[in-house]
Amino acid sequence: MGYYPEEIVEPMRQDILVAGFEDLRTPEDVDRFLEKAKKSTAVIFVNSVCGCAAGAARPGLKLALEQARKKPEFLGTVFAGADLEATARAREYMQPFPPSSPSLALFKNGQLVWFMPRYEIEGRTPEEVAEIITQAFEGFC
Repeated sequence: MGYYPEEIVEPMRQDILVAGFEDLRTPEDVDRFLEKAKKSTAVIFVNSVCGCAAGAARPGLKLALEQARKKPEFLGTVFAGADLEATARAREYMQPFPPSSPSLALFKNGQLVWFMPRYEIEGRTPEEVAEIITQAFEGFC
Protein backbone atom coordinates (compact mmCIF):
# COMPACT_ATOMS: atom_id res chain seq x y z
CA MET A 1 0.00 0.00 0.00
CA GLY A 2 1.35 3.40 -0.93
CA TYR A 3 0.71 7.05 -0.25
CA TYR A 4 -1.33 7.63 -3.40
CA PRO A 5 -4.71 6.13 -4.32
CA GLU A 6 -4.46 3.54 -7.08
CA GLU A 7 -6.90 5.47 -9.28
CA ILE A 8 -4.35 8.32 -9.43
CA VAL A 9 -1.35 6.06 -9.94
CA GLU A 10 -2.77 3.62 -12.49
CA PRO A 11 -2.92 5.93 -15.56
CA MET A 12 0.67 7.05 -14.91
CA ARG A 13 1.75 3.45 -14.39
CA GLN A 14 0.08 2.39 -17.64
CA ASP A 15 1.74 5.26 -19.50
CA ILE A 16 5.12 3.58 -19.08
CA LEU A 17 3.95 -0.06 -19.14
CA VAL A 18 2.59 0.36 -22.67
CA ALA A 19 6.14 1.27 -23.70
CA GLY A 20 7.25 -2.26 -22.79
CA PHE A 21 8.32 -1.84 -19.17
CA GLU A 22 7.93 -4.65 -16.66
CA ASP A 23 5.92 -3.63 -13.60
CA LEU A 24 8.02 -4.30 -10.49
CA ARG A 25 5.67 -4.08 -7.49
CA THR A 26 7.55 -6.07 -4.85
CA PRO A 27 11.14 -6.30 -3.64
CA GLU A 28 11.21 -9.84 -5.02
CA ASP A 29 10.13 -8.53 -8.45
CA VAL A 30 13.07 -6.10 -8.40
CA ASP A 31 15.54 -8.81 -7.37
CA ARG A 32 14.29 -11.24 -10.06
CA PHE A 33 14.37 -8.51 -12.71
CA LEU A 34 17.98 -7.56 -12.01
CA GLU A 35 19.04 -11.19 -11.66
CA LYS A 36 17.75 -12.07 -15.14
CA ALA A 37 19.51 -8.99 -16.54
CA LYS A 38 22.84 -9.81 -14.86
CA LYS A 39 24.62 -10.58 -18.15
CA SER A 40 22.97 -7.82 -20.13
CA THR A 41 21.72 -4.26 -19.82
CA ALA A 42 18.68 -3.13 -17.87
CA VAL A 43 17.01 0.09 -16.89
CA ILE A 44 14.82 0.75 -13.88
CA PHE A 45 12.62 3.81 -14.09
CA VAL A 46 11.40 5.21 -10.77
CA ASN A 47 8.00 6.54 -11.82
CA SER A 48 6.22 9.29 -9.92
CA VAL A 49 3.03 11.35 -9.78
CA CYS A 50 4.98 14.62 -9.89
CA GLY A 51 4.71 17.06 -12.76
CA CYS A 52 8.23 16.51 -14.06
CA ALA A 53 7.51 12.78 -14.41
CA ALA A 54 4.51 13.51 -16.62
CA GLY A 55 5.99 16.53 -18.36
CA ALA A 56 9.47 15.29 -19.18
CA ALA A 57 10.56 11.97 -17.66
CA ARG A 58 7.99 9.53 -19.08
CA PRO A 59 7.70 11.19 -22.50
CA GLY A 60 11.48 11.65 -22.71
CA LEU A 61 12.16 8.05 -21.79
CA LYS A 62 9.66 6.76 -24.35
CA LEU A 63 11.16 9.03 -27.00
CA ALA A 64 14.68 7.80 -26.18
CA LEU A 65 13.54 4.21 -26.59
CA GLU A 66 12.10 5.09 -30.01
CA GLN A 67 15.19 6.89 -31.30
CA ALA A 68 18.18 5.14 -29.70
CA ARG A 69 20.05 2.64 -31.86
CA LYS A 70 21.27 0.81 -28.76
CA LYS A 71 18.82 0.12 -25.96
CA PRO A 72 18.74 -1.83 -22.71
CA GLU A 73 17.52 -5.38 -23.16
CA PHE A 74 15.41 -5.26 -20.00
CA LEU A 75 13.04 -2.45 -18.99
CA GLY A 76 11.59 -2.29 -15.48
CA THR A 77 9.72 0.26 -13.42
CA VAL A 78 8.80 0.87 -9.80
CA PHE A 79 6.37 3.55 -8.68
CA ALA A 80 7.52 5.88 -5.90
CA GLY A 81 4.77 6.63 -3.42
CA ALA A 82 2.79 3.57 -4.54
CA ASP A 83 5.04 0.49 -4.51
CA LEU A 84 6.95 1.51 -1.40
CA GLU A 85 8.86 -1.70 -0.70
CA ALA A 86 9.74 -2.31 -4.35
CA THR A 87 10.96 1.26 -4.71
CA ALA A 88 13.05 0.93 -1.55
CA ARG A 89 14.66 -2.26 -2.92
CA ALA A 90 15.36 -0.67 -6.31
CA ARG A 91 16.98 2.27 -4.54
CA GLU A 92 19.30 -0.12 -2.70
CA TYR A 93 20.68 -1.10 -6.10
CA MET A 94 21.00 2.58 -7.05
CA GLN A 95 23.34 3.51 -4.21
CA PRO A 96 25.34 5.67 -3.67
CA PHE A 97 22.75 7.96 -5.25
CA PRO A 98 20.15 9.34 -2.85
CA PRO A 99 16.45 8.58 -3.41
CA SER A 100 15.05 10.57 -6.30
CA SER A 101 11.78 10.39 -8.15
CA PRO A 102 11.42 10.35 -10.96
CA SER A 103 14.79 8.89 -11.80
CA LEU A 104 16.38 6.41 -14.16
CA ALA A 105 19.09 3.85 -13.45
CA LEU A 106 21.00 1.92 -16.11
CA PHE A 107 22.67 -1.37 -15.22
CA LYS A 108 25.20 -3.33 -17.24
CA ASN A 109 26.22 -6.85 -16.24
CA GLY A 110 24.57 -6.31 -12.86
CA GLN A 111 26.38 -3.07 -12.09
CA LEU A 112 24.92 0.43 -11.93
CA VAL A 113 26.65 2.38 -14.71
CA TRP A 114 24.51 5.52 -15.08
CA PHE A 115 21.89 7.40 -13.09
CA MET A 116 19.61 10.31 -13.94
CA PRO A 117 18.10 11.97 -10.84
CA ARG A 118 15.11 14.26 -10.73
CA TYR A 119 17.19 17.45 -10.72
CA GLU A 120 18.54 16.51 -14.19
CA ILE A 121 14.96 16.11 -15.44
CA GLU A 122 13.28 19.16 -13.93
CA GLY A 123 13.07 22.17 -16.22
CA ARG A 124 13.95 20.18 -19.34
CA THR A 125 11.73 19.33 -22.29
CA PRO A 126 10.98 15.70 -23.15
CA GLU A 127 13.28 16.08 -26.15
CA GLU A 128 16.17 17.27 -23.96
CA VAL A 129 15.60 14.41 -21.51
CA ALA A 130 15.43 11.95 -24.43
CA GLU A 131 18.75 13.22 -25.77
CA ILE A 132 20.49 12.67 -22.42
CA ILE A 133 18.99 9.19 -22.06
CA THR A 134 19.80 8.28 -25.67
CA GLN A 135 23.45 9.22 -25.10
CA ALA A 136 23.55 6.98 -22.03
CA PHE A 137 21.99 4.10 -23.94
CA GLU A 138 24.43 4.55 -26.82
CA GLY A 139 27.37 4.67 -24.43
CA PHE A 140 26.51 1.71 -22.21
CA CYS A 141 24.23 -0.67 -24.14
